[in-house]
Amino acid sequence: MSLETLWFCVIALFWLGYLFLEGFDFGVGMLLPHLGKDNTERRLMINTIGPVWDGNEVWLIVAVAATFAAFPGWYASLLSGSYLVVLLIVLALIGRGVAFEYRGKVDSANWRAAFDKLIVFGSWVPPLGVGLLLATTVLGLPLDVNGNRVGSPFEAIRWDTLLGALAIVGFSLVHGATFLALKTSGEFRERAKKTALRLFPALIPLIAFLVLIQAREGEAWTLIPLVVAVVAAPTAWWRLRKDRDGQAFAALGVLIVATAVTMFGALFPAVLPSTGDPANSLTIANAASSPYTLEVMTWVSAFGAPAVLIYQGWTYWVFRKRLSTAHIPS
Repeated sequence: MSLETLWFCVIALFWLGYLFLEGFDFGVGMLLPHLGKDNTERRLMINTIGPVWDGNEVWLIVAVAATFAAFPGWYASLLSGSYLVVLLIVLALIGRGVAFEYRGKVDSANWRAAFDKLIVFGSWVPPLGVGLLLATTVLGLPLDVNGNRVGSPFEAIRWDTLLGALAIVGFSLVHGATFLALKTSGEFRERAKKTALRLFPALIPLIAFLVLIQAREGEAWTLIPLVVAVVAAPTAWWRLRKDRDGQAFAALGVLIVATAVTMFGALFPAVLPSTGDPANSLTIANAASSPYTLEVMTWVSAFGAPAVLIYQGWTYWVFRKRLSTAHIPS
C-alpha cells in the first residue's frame, strides 16, 4: 500500500471516529430541551457526556490536521470552497465549549437557560456543517485546472449535500437518545428509550444518502457496506426495543462504520471530484504532500495514535456506570 493510500484510509478512520463519538455527544445536546424537563434532568444529560465531549473533538482536529499535512490540495480546495460553513462550525463549537464550562458558574435560572440555548445551537450546527462538508468531498465541487473552486461561495450548498447534512443530523439524534438510554437509569432512562425508538425514522436520510452515493460514485464492492448499513438500522431499533441498550448502541456503531466505508470507498482514489471537467478532480496522487512528509507523519502517528487511543479508552472505562437524577446534587 502506498503512503498516499495509507493516509487516505487514516483520514477516513479519523472521520469515522468523530462521527461515532461526537455523534452521540451532539445528539445529547440537541435533545437537551426536549428530554430535560428541569435543571436536574438537564444536568444529568450534560453529565453523561461531561467527561468525554472535549476528548471526542480531538478526532475532528486530527482529521482536519491530517488532511492539511497529507493532502494540502484537498484541504485548501474543500475548506476554502466551503469557508462559510467552516466558520459556522468553529463558532458553534467554541460557543458549545464555553457553555459547558460556564453553565454552572452562576446560580441563576436565566443564566443557565442562556447557556442551554448555546449548547443546543452548538450541538445542531456542527453535525449539519460536517455532514455538508463530507457530502461535498464525496459529491464534488466545480473546480478549475488548479483545483480551485469556481462559482459562488455557496456552491457547496445543494440539495444532495443538504441530504448529507440531514443524514448526519438524523444519525446524531438517534445515537444521542440511544446513548442516554444506555447511560442513565430509572424513569429518565425509560423516557430516553421511548424517544430513541420514535426517532429512528430520522435515519432515513442517511440511508437515502448512501443509496445516492452508490448510484453516482459507487463500485460493486461498496454495495456490501451499503447493505450492512441498511440492515444495521432496524437491528438497532429491534435491540433497543428488547431493552438491549448496549447492543443497540453497537448496531449504530456498525451503521456509521458501514456509512464511512461506503462514502470513502466510493470516493477513492479521488479526494474531491470536480462536478465540471472530471480531469480537474483532486486525487490522492495530485493532492498529496511529498513522500518525505508522509513518511515523517507515519512515524509520528505510529507512536502518538496508540497513546491517544489508550487515554480515551481509559476515560470511557472509568466513567462507564449509569447515572440517574439521584446522582445530581440539589
